[in-house]
Amino acid sequence: MPKQRRHHDALLALRRRLFGYACALCPNLPNAEDLYQDTMLRAMSARSVPVDQTALRVWVFRIMRNLWIDGLRAAGRLPELTTDDDIDLQIVLDRPDDLTINRLAVRQAFMKLAKPHRDVLALVDIAGFSYAEASQLLEVPQGTIMSRISRARATLALSLQEDDTLIALPRAQGRRITGV
Repeated sequence: MPKQRRHHDALLALRRRLFGYACALCPNLPNAEDLYQDTMLRAMSARSVPVDQTALRVWVFRIMRNLWIDGLRAAGRLPELTTDDDIDLQIVLDRPDDLTINRLAVRQAFMKLAKPHRDVLALVDIAGFSYAEASQLLEVPQGTIMSRISRARATLALSLQEDDTLIALPRAQGRRITGV
């Protein structure tokens, strides 16, 4: 199989997790779609691409993270300044069912987390990175990743426990329900 085809196939295999990470970074769907598109364009047109699958994954997610940071700098916005008003509420207006309400509640709680906690949850829980890979991508020690993920999950759980809009849903057998 030609090298370019393997690169293309590897990027396609990452598309769902990459888009999930874009949604975790961005406050609304159009911005996430733009970030995803820009990342794929940059990755597809790169001249030098890691051959190793793990290195490729870290490389592509680092491209996305760097594009996101560049966008924040260009707009003069800091991620900590994200407010509830920035979250796209159109989802609730389009499909006001219990699952949508819960997803919105989880997303709002997620966006209230401190930036380092959002980063680590997005990489480990949404994008599926190992602690070691997240450590490499964020350029912090693995122990820092482990403590951040623990604190982030605890903070998120506490925030969701305090949220009276959450609706108890039956757990689908063999299916994970995600909210971000």
